Amino acid sequence: MTLPDWLRPFLSMDISFWEKILRTVVVYLGILILIRVAGKRLLAQMNSLDLVVILLLSNVVQNAIIGPDNSVLGALIGAVVLVGFNALLDRFAVTPLGRRWLVGHPTEVIRDGRVDTAALARLGISTAELDLTLRRQGSDDPAEVETASLEPEGEIVVTMKQGDRAATRDDLEKAVAELKSLIAAR
Repeated sequence: MTLPDWLRPFLSMDISFWEKILRTVVVYLGILILIRVAGKRLLAQMNSLDLVVILLLSNVVQNAIIGPDNSVLGALIGAVVLVGFNALLDRFAVTPLGRRWLVGHPTEVIRDGRVDTAALARLGISTAELDLTLRRQGSDDPAEVETASLEPEGEIVVTMKQGDRAATRDDLEKAVAELKSLIAAR
């Protein structure tokens, strides 16, 4: 069966179905490895330079995925493979082995109020960026922090020392109830 001329660009691919799948998976894995090597900082504190790299990265690898094929069908196959392979790796990433290989582990940057400057340097995070993150999470000083770690997903998670944590509504209601019971006992 021959395709009408208007339909040919949509359905006839210039490379095989299996080559399209293989190209997409190989490029996906290559970018995944690059991002893992680039580190958590790329995800955590993206600045304008990092944004330019991410935007250009998609353009750089585009031809590796599509090859000589510009068909709509080829693009749809590539998109389905990207989304499907990503979903498969997401499910693998929740296993201990998958988490170690694909996601990584947190990096502690503060322990018992002391900043690990060597860890910050390895991650490419300035003390000013760390201070800003601490302030956003309710700390005025690293000395108030029990632990802070950069998670593989790019977030810095801060655990405040017990006495330096902000009071919650429950804490205030409990204190008021205790005061009321002391007053009533007198």
